[in-house]
Amino acid sequence: MTGVQRRAQLLDVSRRLFAEKGFEGTSVEEIAARADVSKPVVYEHFGGKEGVYAVVVDREIQALTGSLTDALEEGGHPKVLVERTALALLTYIETSEDGFRILVRDSPVAQATGTFSSLIGDVASQVEHLLADQFRKQGQDPKTAPMYAQMLVGMVALTGQWWLDARRPGKAEVAAHLVNLAWNGLSGLERRPALTKAEIDRAG
Repeated sequence: MTGVQRRAQLLDVSRRLFAEKGFEGTSVEEIAARADVSKPVVYEHFGGKEGVYAVVVDREIQALTGSLTDALEEGGHPKVLVERTALALLTYIETSEDGFRILVRDSPVAQATGTFSSLIGDVASQVEHLLADQFRKQGQDPKTAPMYAQMLVGMVALTGQWWLDARRPGKAEVAAHLVNLAWNGLSGLERRPALTKAEIDRAG
C-alpha cells in the first residue's frame, strides 16, 4: 500500500473499532492487529490512539455539518426546513451508523475537534436566525428564538439517537412525526402526518 492508502485503511479500521468499543475500549494494538500492521505504523501516521480518534471525529463532524448546513441553506418555508433538517440527520445515521455512534459517545478527546453536543449547538445557532424571522412575521418575540432553536434541534437529535437502534418506523415516517410535533404542537397533532412531496422524494 502507498502511505495514503495505508492511512485510509487505518482510519476505516479505527472508525469501526471506536464505534464498537468506544475510545477507552480501543487500543493501538487492536487497531494494528485489525489492519494487519505493526504498532509503529499506527504511531507513524497518527502519533497514537488520540491522533487517530481526532481525525475520525473531525471527518464525521464535517460530514454531518455539511449535510445539515446544506439542508438549511436551500431555503424555503420554515416547515420544509424542519422536514429537511430532520431527514438530513436521519439519512446521515442511516448511511454512517458507525460515525454517528462515535459522535454521540462522550470522550474528552473529542473536545479538540468538536462533540455531538457542540455540533448540535452550532446547528441551533443557524436555526435560531430562521426562527427569529418567522417569529417577527407572526408578532412573536424574536428574543425567544435561541431557546426554541435549542428545543427544536435537541428534539431532532435525541430522536435520531433513539432511531439509531430502533430503526422502526422508517426514516420518512419518523421525520414526519418529528415535524408533526414541532410544527403543530401536542394540541394540534395530525393523526397521519406526512412529509411534503418534495421531501418524500428526497427520503427515497
